[in-house]
Amino acid sequence: MAGEQPIVGRERELVELSRLAASPDGRALLLRGEAGVGKSVLLDAAAAHATALGHRVVRAAGVEAETQLPFAGLHQLLYPLLPEAADLDQVTRAAFDTVFGRTTGEAPSVMALGIAVLDLLALVSGDVPLLVVVDDAHWFDPQSAEVGRFIARRLSAHAVRMAIGVREDIPSAWDAAGLPELAVPALTAGAAAALLDAHAPHLRETLRRQVLDQAQGNPLALLELPRALDEGTARGAEPGELPLSRRLEQLYGDRIKTLAPAERAELLRAALDGVGTGASPSPADRTRYRMSDVDGALAAGLLTPGTADGDWAGLVFRHPLVRSALLQSATPNERRAAHAELARLHRADIERHAAHLAAATVDPDEAVATVLERAARSATARGGAASAVTLLTRAAELSPGAGPRSRRLGDAAYVAAQSALLDQAQELREASDRLAGAHQSPTAVITSAYAALYQEGDVRSAHRRVAAALEALPADTDAEIRTRLLNLLLAISLFSADPALWSVTDTLVDVASTEPSTLLYRDAFGDVARRGTGARERVQDAFARLGEEQPWDVMRLGVAAYYLDALGDHRPLVRRVADREAGSGAVTNAMTLLQLVMLDQINSGEWDAAERTGKRGLELTTTHGYALFEHQYHGFLGLIAAWRGDTERATAALNRLDRWARPRGVGYLTQLAEAIGAATHLTAGDFEGAYAYASGLTAPGTFTPCSQQSLRTLLDLVESAVHTGRADQARAHALAALDQGLPAISPHLDFLTAAALAMTADDTAARTAFEQAVTHPAGAEFPFELARVRLAQGMWLRRARERAAARAVFEEAVETFDRLGAQPWARRARAELRAAGAAVGGAAEGRADTLTAQERQIAELAASGLSNKEIGARLFLSPRTVGAHLYRVFPKLGISSRASLRDALAEAGHSTEGG
Repeated sequence: MAGEQPIVGRERELVELSRLAASPDGRALLLRGEAGVGKSVLLDAAAAHATALGHRVVRAAGVEAETQLPFAGLHQLLYPLLPEAADLDQVTRAAFDTVFGRTTGEAPSVMALGIAVLDLLALVSGDVPLLVVVDDAHWFDPQSAEVGRFIARRLSAHAVRMAIGVREDIPSAWDAAGLPELAVPALTAGAAAALLDAHAPHLRETLRRQVLDQAQGNPLALLELPRALDEGTARGAEPGELPLSRRLEQLYGDRIKTLAPAERAELLRAALDGVGTGASPSPADRTRYRMSDVDGALAAGLLTPGTADGDWAGLVFRHPLVRSALLQSATPNERRAAHAELARLHRADIERHAAHLAAATVDPDEAVATVLERAARSATARGGAASAVTLLTRAAELSPGAGPRSRRLGDAAYVAAQSALLDQAQELREASDRLAGAHQSPTAVITSAYAALYQEGDVRSAHRRVAAALEALPADTDAEIRTRLLNLLLAISLFSADPALWSVTDTLVDVASTEPSTLLYRDAFGDVARRGTGARERVQDAFARLGEEQPWDVMRLGVAAYYLDALGDHRPLVRRVADREAGSGAVTNAMTLLQLVMLDQINSGEWDAAERTGKRGLELTTTHGYALFEHQYHGFLGLIAAWRGDTERATAALNRLDRWARPRGVGYLTQLAEAIGAATHLTAGDFEGAYAYASGLTAPGTFTPCSQQSLRTLLDLVESAVHTGRADQARAHALAALDQGLPAISPHLDFLTAAALAMTADDTAARTAFEQAVTHPAGAEFPFELARVRLAQGMWLRRARERAAARAVFEEAVETFDRLGAQPWARRARAELRAAGAAVGGAAEGRADTLTAQERQIAELAASGLSNKEIGARLFLSPRTVGAHLYRVFPKLGISSRASLRDALAEAGHSTEGG
């Protein structure tokens, strides 16, 4: 131990750990090395140094037996600190209560839980600096590792230091943590010899050389091999052929064999329950199995007394390899008996109870399988979908009949698919089919269709397969299977945006489902313009009824809420579940949930945050090879680029989407590409180009069936039509929104309809219409669209010679555009502000005498009311060339649209006669 004898050959490592303990700033350090190299001794030394400095130390150690128990490692780490959580706010305390199973409720996201942990660590370290020591972190369960990585990267503002030890031969979540690392190599030849001589000074030279040769500088081997040689337990030829850790496990195994059977059983129960190692285990070991009557193991050096915060914490294992040796040496019957005893011990903890119960059971047992199903549902509700796959697979193994076994394997395949484990999902599906005696079971169709949709974007064949499977389902098919097929068909139809495919889907939903959620998804994912009335209220009701949240339920409801403009009401839940699942949960659902977070951020004017979310989601999708979601993220990022005037990035996104989606029939993405095109040209002031894209999405006066973008580009089509002299078409589209009943679908669509009606109103009605639009309660939730309406309102006020009122409106628009980083829009608003008489920016803008002769002629014709096509016919130019000339004219006159041309030319003394 570090405090008993000097540590040999680790001067460099000790200096680094001393610096960590004494650091004025919070930070983390990851120790990486092979088994037995001395990481635990170094961590003990760091803890001792921190204690000597008067700091507080908390410790945890990963255990292999708990790698499938969500948040087990985090509970161990925080166990001694939880009493102090009483001083935190109720929301933070609730996060701990939920993930540690004290209460039921919505599980927090990784980010929310990580922040709660940081709050607790900050509170604890407020008076005395804190050192957090995590040994064997490679055995942390995935959820705890995600939270651990989160907090380890955010300690700089707190008096908290963190030292983490991991094995270099075991991959773990810590490998990608991006933390500073301290490599712990084997000892040098000189240091190895010094350590051996200090602990075994009487070894004969031949044995000394043999130990040095076999130990290869590993400190634990240098200490244990001499003892094994003395006891006659060291093997002769074979140990040199084994990896070092296996050789040491073998040495410990020989000691274990000398123990009485009852004592071995006691140690085995402790090993299977995750009892810690080292003299300073986590206080959470108090909640695990307590060993008794193990004097022989103590005498053999297998156990050591443990203390935590100075208090007795029971007996713990001397080293993780002792646990490994116990598990390897135990017979199957011995392990099952130990698990059975532990299952009784943990009856109150459903997941731990189920894990031990399953390990104790050999023959099929429906009661045990049912417990495992309950535990799987608990795991998914806490962000442990990957663990749920293991639980469901074991439940299938223990199912008495082929039918229940096939169903549970199908459930495991479904959860695996939602967790981005498509290869595993395929294997589970094939096993399910073999049991069911089906070549192409519904589960097979679901799994293959998910792969075709997510990885290839093959909406047509995926739709055909799922629709055929639904049509062929027997009447007595399990309702859950039918619902999964229908919900998948609805998702495929959403991405197709194809009225013909939606017609097939509508028929199947009408025939096959009375499930309220499925009917809701049909109305929200499909033809919102015609089916959306009342659906928003149904989404709200469904969220209110959402009990033990499964990530796929939150995801589908979130998508429905977005298309019905109700996502803002459920923002905290969606963001929390997205963060929670992105690590080790239902990763596939996290990809969509992160999209919802991004879209909500775009709507609410958090564009910088939206870009960060988009890049995070893009990384997640590319890592898992989900090309469909990857292109969605490129599209949403392209939309932000378009509104911000980054034409190059926006155009690249548009082209990427169109090239990939059009041949595959992914209509949702081709329409998103057209929306990017409309946004790009609107931002650039090329209203003719914007009109071409917007009217391609939906003809003026209509709303393309089953097209989400036809509603979301309502303002784009009206605005581009107004600015290209198509007043009648613009007005027809605004009235069509009213006639179609869009205002009744959502407050957002009510606001957009009011804005469209204002932009197209005649002068007698415009004042009232604009006032109604800019004061609409929903407008504040969509700041970019509101700023565009204010820009149009200001332009009308300026034309009405109400310059003071116009300036006030323009100033609000400028402030919003600047905050969003929409600089082309801000420049346009400033140009209008100057034209309204405000002193803004340089004096070079707004001068008509800088126009060329042709620009002046085109400007005068446009001001007289002629369209680009009519001007082109007079001047023998194409309409696009006329539009390009006007694009250069506007900034020269200090305006942003043709609606301001007449006033600008009149002020400069130019004629506006069309002849």
